Amino acid sequence: MTMHDTSDDSVDQIIDRAVRASEQWKRAGIDERSRALVAVADALDQHADELIPIAQRETHLAEPRLRGELRRTSFQLRMFAEMLPEGLWLDARIDHADAEWPMGAPRPDLRRQLEPIGATLVFAASNFPFAFSVAGGDTASALAAGNAVVLKAHHGHPELSDATAAVVIDALASAGAPEGLFQTIHGTEAGVRALRASGIKAAAFTGSVRGGRALFDIASSRPEPIPFYGELGSTNPAFVTRRAAERDAAGIARDFVASVTGSAGQLCTKPGVLFVPAGSSIVAELEGQQLPAASALLNGGIESGFRDSLASTRGVAGVRTLVAGAGSEADAGADADAGADAGAPSPVLFETSIATLRDEMHTLMSEMFGPAALVVTYDDENELLDIADRLEGQLTATIIGEDDDEIAVDLLPKLSERAGRVLWNQWPTGVSVTWAQQHGGPYPATTAVGSTSVGMAAITRFLRPVAYQNVPESLLPHALKEANPLGIARRVDGILIQP
Repeated sequence: MTMHDTSDDSVDQIIDRAVRASEQWKRAGIDERSRALVAVADALDQHADELIPIAQRETHLAEPRLRGELRRTSFQLRMFAEMLPEGLWLDARIDHADAEWPMGAPRPDLRRQLEPIGATLVFAASNFPFAFSVAGGDTASALAAGNAVVLKAHHGHPELSDATAAVVIDALASAGAPEGLFQTIHGTEAGVRALRASGIKAAAFTGSVRGGRALFDIASSRPEPIPFYGELGSTNPAFVTRRAAERDAAGIARDFVASVTGSAGQLCTKPGVLFVPAGSSIVAELEGQQLPAASALLNGGIESGFRDSLASTRGVAGVRTLVAGAGSEADAGADADAGADAGAPSPVLFETSIATLRDEMHTLMSEMFGPAALVVTYDDENELLDIADRLEGQLTATIIGEDDDEIAVDLLPKLSERAGRVLWNQWPTGVSVTWAQQHGGPYPATTAVGSTSVGMAAITRFLRPVAYQNVPESLLPHALKEANPLGIARRVDGILIQP
């Protein structure tokens, strides 16, 4: 299906409507926001049988994966709806006037809370056509925070984007939300124009390092710079200790392959580099694994980028193909196996030494977004500490080890400096929507190291603190009124007071 790019005039009108809707939504009651989020979740579930076939056709993802992803999308909307009434996310603080404040001057009456940041621009992702797209986590958290959303649809699933948007808009209208609270635009230039618009006060993005960095630079160079929450790229290294390799080489090999090839490797948390002890039977176990056959990737751009990354990795002296799926030799220039989808890239694992990796860190530690990974053999566990020091920012880092492994004492804190989520004896694919989830990390994993795009803490990206000094009770926001009409927990004169 061909979609027309949104015109400049239409983008400007959409932004104007979003600004007006944000002003109204900011004043809406918490219960009203919660009802609207639940209405969207219910509508998505009700329209699943209409949306799933469109998603299958446009993304080549399997129906079970898409149904699970849609359930996750409605789940996170409901979770935000349940969170709003308890009010902790407002971080309400009250300091009463104190003439004896021990700072040499009287303390004024000060009251502080988090408030909506304003109309928000969300760039949809391609690899999660529901959970990180139209009604995904960025949209859900921005709406929950009290902001209007302008959604830049991804060109990889335009028909699904419009179909999902129609469901969202109808659901919001049925819940009494302001007109223009959620709108979509199409086209790269439309997205850039919206990002530059003065009415947009924050933006969120999930995609490539190159694309995300270009948008981040635009957001930062505006006359009024705005927060840009970009999730860009990650290799997600996994480190296997010697004792763990001796304990369960077969299980490690099996589970690593499953994590690498799930969803054709098109997950931002896919473990792209595995460090194993030289001489370990893990390498032999991996060589004996039967990788899935070739399958179509999400779109032509992702496939092209994946083939480029494969060529770069293959081109490094000292790298060899460890195991490959049916048809993989087509990627190297030979004829494809008849059992593989014509032209589709196949899963492949490469192998090299840690010495080669050190010499070619930039190439070999770059993300291969697709069903491929690099296995690196090391001689001494202390070499892992050196590699950890050299890592760029990551979404995740994994240790497969024994609880009393001495190397973990030093490796774990080093990895926590480089990654937003550190895993122990689990694989990083699968990002649960929870209260404590952290999906972020130092650059280039993200452009905002202090934030998360998954989990309940994601709401804080689209809020900003405001303090009210000596403001009359009748004019204060409800969360800061003396009587606490919202019945929420607040910090009063330094003491956390429960309702």
